[in-house]
Amino acid sequence: MRPADLRYTESHEWIRVEGEVATVGITDFAVAQLTDIVYIELPAVGTNCEKGKALGEIESVKAVSDLFAPCSGTVEEVHEALPDNLDKLSSSPFGEGWLVKIKMTNPSDVESLLTAEAYEEIVKAEDH
Repeated sequence: MRPADLRYTESHEWIRVEGEVATVGITDFAVAQLTDIVYIELPAVGTNCEKGKALGEIESVKAVSDLFAPCSGTVEEVHEALPDNLDKLSSSPFGEGWLVKIKMTNPSDVESLLTAEAYEEIVKAEDH
């Protein structure tokens, strides 16, 4: 079971909310589906993001995929060391593998995201 204190998107991002700041990452399932990740492009600090819109890009030997913002706001912090340590995405997707921190403009964005249980159902459906 994935962490119950997080919320999830159907595009396999997770979000951890602390006050008005949201830490965003991609799930273990997304990492497993991508397999060998070779490159990640993250937004710059100060970038405005809109819920559901592309926030960056992740590239594996199989494909290039967009990373989507699970909430609207301004990028407050970027995990600068991640592009040089992509193994953190697979070794600690819900911890050290975080991508960005967003200062949310609309904290209620989180209410429409999936709970851990609902996300599990999506993963089960996609895994077959």
